[in-house]
Amino acid sequence: MQISRLSGLSALALIMGFTSANALTVEEVKEQGYIRAATANEVPYSYMQPDGTSAGIGPDVANAVLKSIGIEEVNWTVTPFGTLIPGLKAKRFDFVAAEQNISPERCKQVAFTEPNSSYGEGLLVKKGNPKGLTTYADIAKDPSLTVAVVSGANNVDFLRAVGVKDEQIVFIQANADAIPTVQSRVDAYAATELTVSELAKGQEQVEQVSPFEDPIVDGAPVRNYGGFAFRPEDKDLRDAFNAGLVEFRKTDEYKAILGKYGLSEQSIAAAAAKNVADLCAGN
Repeated sequence: MQISRLSGLSALALIMGFTSANALTVEEVKEQGYIRAATANEVPYSYMQPDGTSAGIGPDVANAVLKSIGIEEVNWTVTPFGTLIPGLKAKRFDFVAAEQNISPERCKQVAFTEPNSSYGEGLLVKKGNPKGLTTYADIAKDPSLTVAVVSGANNVDFLRAVGVKDEQIVFIQANADAIPTVQSRVDAYAATELTVSELAKGQEQVEQVSPFEDPIVDGAPVRNYGGFAFRPEDKDLRDAFNAGLVEFRKTDEYKAILGKYGLSEQSIAAAAAKNVADLCAGN
């Protein structure tokens, strides 16, 4: 029995050593000369410009934070929103800078930083808002109405929470599909306020619902809190980035980045008022 016990402890030690050895550290990133990041190509949160450079709330802040901890080069990967977490877990990239909402379900899979942004919900509809929609709950009231959502986005949770049935929901691959989908086969597209605002700019056949009331879930208006996601085992890398982010959030440069992409002072302050532990706990 003693031999068996020692063998078990030795096996555990080997497993722990293997896990630690495979964790990516800041020093390893510096040695290789670059870090790999992912974007879902969603304006204004995280996207790639025609010249191949990164842009958006997530990349702009990430680039500044990485430089502050001694990492200069970022290699960007564009992947559908629904594959961000699976791709991170499969080590196709080292972290995600797509301003994903920090939710308890996602926290079970990845290690988020403190919030980097905060934003509400929105609806994209045909010009003139023919169905008279003002909030997600209006869709639940009429079973004949349909709404599109990007696969993997948490907006579907809010729709379901206010009573929208699964048969009313149409999943699409990316925000780029939203406008033609609204024009041809659904009554609305549900996304964050900034996503909807960007999609509606300059469009003649669709518009953003305004005024819009954020859905009430568990007695409170829904507000998203976007953060950067890392693999749980890469604790050293995540902690170093997180410490840099916390310091960067105190600067005027940080506020200028978020303001440039349309976030209000209220939303910027809201992000700083929440912490990742409470968001992962659902508070």
